[in-house]
Amino acid sequence: MGVDSGLPDFRGGEGFWRAYPALRHHGLSFEDMANPARFAEHPELAWGFYGHRLRLYRETVPHQGFAILRRWSDRMSHGAFVFTSNVDGQFQKAGFSEDLVHECHGSIHTLQCLDVCTSDTWPATEFLPSVNETTSELESPMPRCPRCGALARPNILMFGDYGWVDVPYEKQRGRLAAWMSSVSKPVVVELGAGKSLPTVRRFSERNARQRLIRINLRESNTNPLHGVGLASRAAATLKLLDLAVG
Repeated sequence: MGVDSGLPDFRGGEGFWRAYPALRHHGLSFEDMANPARFAEHPELAWGFYGHRLRLYRETVPHQGFAILRRWSDRMSHGAFVFTSNVDGQFQKAGFSEDLVHECHGSIHTLQCLDVCTSDTWPATEFLPSVNETTSELESPMPRCPRCGALARPNILMFGDYGWVDVPYEKQRGRLAAWMSSVSKPVVVELGAGKSLPTVRRFSERNARQRLIRINLRESNTNPLHGVGLASRAAATLKLLDLAVG
C-alpha cells in the first residue's frame, strides 16, 4: 500500500539495500536492522535507519487509493475498520479515525523505553532526526526515556522482540473486536499483505467468510473459500474497482 505513495519496498535484500546502500557495506538486512539488539549494539545506526523512515513517513502524502477506501467506508452503515501491519501512520494521515485503526505491529510515530522501565509510550513529535545519508547513522541527539533517561526506541514490534510495549494496541484490538461484533457480512479488502509476515493475511482469511478481495502484485493466490485474488498494484486496482462499483 505504501509503495504506491513512493515509500521504499524492503522485500528482499536488493530492495532494502537500494533504499539504504550504506547498510550493504555492513552486510545488514532488514531483519538485522529491525531488531532491538541493534539499538544496544550500534544505536546511531539503528536510529539512523528508523530516523530516516520516520522523516520519510512524515513527508509522504497518501495516494488516491486511501481516499477511495474512505469513500467506500462512508457508504457503509458501520463504516470501516483498518487492520494494518504498516507502522507508517498513513491511514490516519489520510483521514481515517484513530479509533478505527488497529496497528498490529505498532507505530513509528510512538516511542518507548529500550530498557522497558515503564509500560508508558509517548509521541515522537519532538524527535527531529538528522541522518547522514552516506553512513546511515543518526547525527542529531537520540531520544531518551523521560522516566529513567535510557535510550528510547520506536514502539514497533521487531524481530526477536521481547520488550515491545503493546498496551496501546491492546486497546485498539478491543475496539476492533467490538466493531467486528457489530457488523454482519463484512467485506475484507486486503492490500499488499505478504506471506513472510502473514499476520494480516491470517486476519483476512479468518474474517472474510468468502468476501475477501486480496490485492497483491506478487502473492495474490487465494483459496476460493476465502475470496478472490488480484495480481496487481494497490492504487491502480482500487481506482478500477471504484469505477466498477460507481
